[in-house]
Amino acid sequence: MGSGFPPEAPFVLVEKLKGAMRLAAVSRAALELGFGPGLSLADARARLPDLGVADLDRRADTAWLERIADGCDRYTPMVALDPPDGLILDISGCVHLFGGEAALRGDLVARLERLGMTVLSAIADTPDAAHALARYSPNPPYRAAMGRGTVEGGGGVSPTMANAGGEVAKPIHHAAHGPPPHALHREDLSRLPVEALELDPEEAVALRRAGLRRLGDLSSRPSQILAARFGDVASERLARVAGGCDIRITPRRAEPALRLERRFAEPIGRTEAAFAAIAELLGEAVRRMEEAHHGGRRFEAQLFRTDGLVRSLRVETGLPVRDVALVMRLFDERLDTLADPVDPGFGFDLVRLSVPRCEPLAPLQLPLEGGALAEDELAQLLDRLSTRLGRNRVRRLGPRDSHIPEQAVFAFPAIEGGPAEDWPAPEPGEPPLRPTHLFDPPQPIEVVAGVPDGPPQRFRWRQQLHEVTLAEGPERIGSLWWRRADNGGLARDYYRVEDRLGRRFWLFRHGLYGREAVNPAWYIHGLFA
Repeated sequence: MGSGFPPEAPFVLVEKLKGAMRLAAVSRAALELGFGPGLSLADARARLPDLGVADLDRRADTAWLERIADGCDRYTPMVALDPPDGLILDISGCVHLFGGEAALRGDLVARLERLGMTVLSAIADTPDAAHALARYSPNPPYRAAMGRGTVEGGGGVSPTMANAGGEVAKPIHHAAHGPPPHALHREDLSRLPVEALELDPEEAVALRRAGLRRLGDLSSRPSQILAARFGDVASERLARVAGGCDIRITPRRAEPALRLERRFAEPIGRTEAAFAAIAELLGEAVRRMEEAHHGGRRFEAQLFRTDGLVRSLRVETGLPVRDVALVMRLFDERLDTLADPVDPGFGFDLVRLSVPRCEPLAPLQLPLEGGALAEDELAQLLDRLSTRLGRNRVRRLGPRDSHIPEQAVFAFPAIEGGPAEDWPAPEPGEPPLRPTHLFDPPQPIEVVAGVPDGPPQRFRWRQQLHEVTLAEGPERIGSLWWRRADNGGLARDYYRVEDRLGRRFWLFRHGLYGREAVNPAWYIHGLFA
């Protein structure tokens, strides 16, 4: 995995803890020599001067774990992170697609091992039971190395994943919902050490001193005794690990409104063929949305490569659509904006199309003047611009209920559609009360007024003097009462002014003369068209 060290050489990953460099993860060879997480780097080098050392990169670890989770989406949509180095998969209702639980796990583990990962895996009836079996079982299935700190890869290039993809779980089946937990799983769980409860180290030591070394020793005793001695946390953890309590996982992605996929017996090696499959899936999705009188607002295509890499393309539309050509054109726009082109590698063996967001879409009848058609063309233009330039690059303005000018408008992505509120309509025949452009922040100016609290007669802005020929105002805008204590809480007297050249400005005096400020400052806040 690009660690920079020979596979047989002992090496460790370190990070700074409490002012000292300590081992955060160790390789298999280092583990066999007695090194473990928590040991100081100075002590480790004193025992083995030639020990390979690299810095731990938790950000790279998290990114790699997310990438592995993306690859596990081929097995089930119910994938949850078990940080820092594990995944939990809910495979209920999915195993028949792969020939059973053992075949599914075998395929998953084989893919991860081809990536150079050390994998510990287990199948159980609850997520906590699978977590405990994978991490604490003396001889778990597919266990490639002993110890939680085992590392494959390092040096900040690949993550410290001893258990990446290791926990595979399916929900518990209570008597009212199905058969009881497997007897084999119960037997395996009873042999786990008490450390599988992941309590505080002091509590684990206390359990061992009391002669309770395995989970079977705790399960044979009343839970009230365990709760009275070690608290409700220990009793709850035992119930969850032993299968008596099922805390369902929270998948990293919500279940989409519509999901279609196509698997290939032989991987396809051309991106064009993969996009053709996406178009066919999109046609099927459109037919289903037509039956439900819905349209899609968000579409996601996933291309699964045989080496585990997953490429995702996401597009959005401002209005619900059921147009295959339109959505495929947006996918082409997204493809053109990628800095890293979609490389099929050794081929794609799975293509998936998801529609995470659907909205009602009734049949459209165009008016004779074609107004709805023009609106639809504008929406398509915004969709293409947002896809090519970025979701937050194309924005529109919406009104906000506030009398503070700079807070009365907010910008949001144009692809999200218009706000529910309408803009206030100006009075017929009257000039606009607000300028078309606001400065953020307002720019200071020098003003000469006839009286201290009167309208401006001339002002200097950007080294240019403007003679005021017409002034309207003042329009007094009070401050927010909870901000009156600071300088931003002064009242403002606004004036609409026009200079000799016919240019119109929006000026304000900050603070009431003689009451809030001795010498109020003046600012220019906007320009009229």
